[in-house]
Amino acid sequence: MAEASELFAELVPDVDAILLFSPSGSYYEGVAADAEDPIIVVAGENDVGADEFVELPLKFDDVADRIRFGIEGAVDEGYIGDGDVLACAVEMFGDGIDTVSRVRVDESMESGIYGLFSDSRADPDVIRAVLELVIELGKKGQKGKPVGALFVVGDAGKVMNKSRPLSYNPFEKSHVHVGDPIVNVMLKEFSRLDGAFVISDSGKIVSAYRYLEPSAEGVDIPKGLGTRHMAAGAVTRDTNATAIVLSESDGLVRAFKAGELVLELDPEDY
Repeated sequence: MAEASELFAELVPDVDAILLFSPSGSYYEGVAADAEDPIIVVAGENDVGADEFVELPLKFDDVADRIRFGIEGAVDEGYIGDGDVLACAVEMFGDGIDTVSRVRVDESMESGIYGLFSDSRADPDVIRAVLELVIELGKKGQKGKPVGALFVVGDAGKVMNKSRPLSYNPFEKSHVHVGDPIVNVMLKEFSRLDGAFVISDSGKIVSAYRYLEPSAEGVDIPKGLGTRHMAAGAVTRDTNATAIVLSESDGLVRAFKAGELVLELDPEDY
């Protein structure tokens, strides 16, 4: 019978790259001194001076989400590709890197999460708060009934200039922010009515009931999607905003950046 050390050693040999998640300087130097494989650092900042680096804008408490984000980023940067085998070293129990996972890259891992959070003007925590709100709305609907909604996050000044009010703005003189549980209840209630929500880079709710008016000419969205998705694609093409849409017809959540669809997910699978 194989020794335990031999079994665990099989995690690391014959990999195409090593992903280190938020390593300390000494940990990185120790791995870099011995490793023959490419080392990719995934962290909030490149404090260790790694040649191959993926920015991690959020903590991602769920380790699987953290690893998935790092892999998507490494693929997007061209460091790794489909079929590559990786050794992913992460912190799970709060005392430095303590866990290694062996992962094979495949297309099913490309969820679009990296595209949603990378190079976004809005605070990543704000985007996550809106995404989680929309997912919850997609799961529960409005009083048990399916609902559609559109949230435009970031670059609020330009978004307001490319839209007009459909009704009185209940947030005109308020200073409330998305993510607050009470505010989220209000947003869910207002989602029954037409129009988009406009949210600032920092998460302040600027307006509800906005009719987006950017030109849809040249916007290419998947067939079968309606005017709400077309407006989301158009406004993100003409501004630096991110748009997150909940479809009333199929119940899926989609996100747009720079006029393109970057994320599509089923709230029930999240």
